[in-house]
Amino acid sequence: MPRVVVDVMLKPEILDPQGQAVANALPRLGVSDVASVRIGRRIEIEFTGEPDLDRAREIADKLLANPVIEDFTVRLVEADETVDAHQ
Repeated sequence: MPRVVVDVMLKPEILDPQGQAVANALPRLGVSDVASVRIGRRIEIEFTGEPDLDRAREIADKLLANPVIEDFTVRLVEADETVDAHQ
């Protein structure tokens, strides 16, 4: 079943202390080629019927993101589409 994914990120002009903390820790792990890190959120919404992108945008705008400091994107993904972090 398809899911709607909402990705929420701080706007580029907003300071990201979490991202800065991660970026500052990377050299201690031997990683020196990362210029910056931004931290965000991923929200997955499963509708009981067909996925409704317009409804998901409304939910994101009114509940999931603060439009003053955050941007969001809404996209449809298939149920078997996952991010493999352990390759």
